[in-house]
Amino acid sequence: MADRKQGAGYALFFDIDGTLVSFKTHAIPASTLLALTQAKANGHKVFISTGRPPLIITNLGAVEHLIDGYITINGALCFVDNRVVSCKSIPEADVLTLVNDAQQKNYGLIVVGERDVAVLDPQGDVERIFRGEIAVDNLNLAKPLETVLKQRILQLSPFFQEDYERDMMLRLPGCTSGRWHPAFTDITAKGADKGEGIRTLATHLGLDLKRTMAFGDGGNDISMIKTAGIGVAMGNALASLKQVADYVTTSVDDDGVLFALRHFGLISSMISRF
Repeated sequence: MADRKQGAGYALFFDIDGTLVSFKTHAIPASTLLALTQAKANGHKVFISTGRPPLIITNLGAVEHLIDGYITINGALCFVDNRVVSCKSIPEADVLTLVNDAQQKNYGLIVVGERDVAVLDPQGDVERIFRGEIAVDNLNLAKPLETVLKQRILQLSPFFQEDYERDMMLRLPGCTSGRWHPAFTDITAKGADKGEGIRTLATHLGLDLKRTMAFGDGGNDISMIKTAGIGVAMGNALASLKQVADYVTTSVDDDGVLFALRHFGLISSMISRF
């Protein structure tokens, strides 16, 4: 069990989609909100660790007041109190290789710049998945590709399958890939992943890595589950993530965050199930 002595708070890192937010309801379960509220009251810190760029982090309104810092774009951009702690960009040659390939092969691609996002969507896959499945409704704020390519590029999200991903990554020597959806993957610079994001914020804020706990469900969460002092896989997580986790809780829709925080003694066991 986690140490609950006064002053011995944990730093809790949460993925968004499938961890804090349900894929079914596109909302944060009431039990999760209650659990995070009590965790903060008990002296623990709450951090977000997501593949989403800040532009499309639109579903955390219920818990925004509880958040102490952010790992975004799979670790490429980390900030606390709106101050950038770390920003890691993809080598320009790798950006052009993937952009040119997407244009030639006619597949979808989200290009995440330092300030703006561009979307290539020739088959409608981006619209179908991001608006339909993930409930992202502000991609209309995307800028033209030529505008975004003038910025440092922090992430590329191509819509292709795993077999093509393996071949493409051989052509992108400065990159790493983290897939959390079967239709697309998130590609960032080498050294930019959620695990490295936890290390970055730990160094910046003076956190003890042994007193960190990470919650996730997708392939891009593996690095942070391995890095954190305690790695928690949601019940709806990929099998590959569950294999490396220290603990597997119930699903996001079955109060998984609540049960895990209760299991480790970070919140009261008196909180009832929703």
